[in-house]
Amino acid sequence: MNEQNKNITELLSSLTRNDFENCVDLHIHSNFSDGKLSPEELIRDAKNKGYKLIAISDHNTVEAYKKTDILNNENPEVITAIEFDCWYKGVLVHLLGYGIDVYNNELLSFCAKTKKETEADIIRLLNHRHPKDVIKAIHKAGGLAVLAHPACYWAINLDSFVKGLVKLGLDGIEVFYPYRRHRGIIKFHKASTVKKIGEKYNLIMTGGSDSHGEIEGIKH
Repeated sequence: MNEQNKNITELLSSLTRNDFENCVDLHIHSNFSDGKLSPEELIRDAKNKGYKLIAISDHNTVEAYKKTDILNNENPEVITAIEFDCWYKGVLVHLLGYGIDVYNNELLSFCAKTKKETEADIIRLLNHRHPKDVIKAIHKAGGLAVLAHPACYWAINLDSFVKGLVKLGLDGIEVFYPYRRHRGIIKFHKASTVKKIGEKYNLIMTGGSDSHGEIEGIKH
């Protein structure tokens, strides 16, 4: 593990449920993918709501970091992130990458080439990414790979499903997540099950609102 991986591991591992419920949101989308607000507007919203740490995790792109100055903001702190669409065992999987070098060439090779690949569901479904390759790229970019909203995956045995991803190098799992709107409709597993699986495989536990507008927090 290099120094960059070590630092982001220590940071994410130090966060608690209380942090995610009150002042940390590591799953936010900007208008660089399918969100409504600009990165700058999200920063202001987070600051106004007292958030200390956020991550803009746009679908298949890191342009929010490359084309704005948001990483130089000190309040709230911003860590780099991305949310990749992948296919695993016939299931569309979302993998979050945290603490990544947004200029890493291997990571960028998996990023969207057009705006539609970051926002249009039908086009995003046509991707050919595999978790093994994406996780490797995230690690090469100095980041950690985290499974987003696990309760939504149609897997008869979620434990076995996650175990397979752990063997591919998965570092963490999104435990603190509000299964609202369509995520609530396609929720196949209990949130408590996700936490138990995270503990079983000693995964870093993260959380976020998955907001596509103003920051909503994870509380229902």
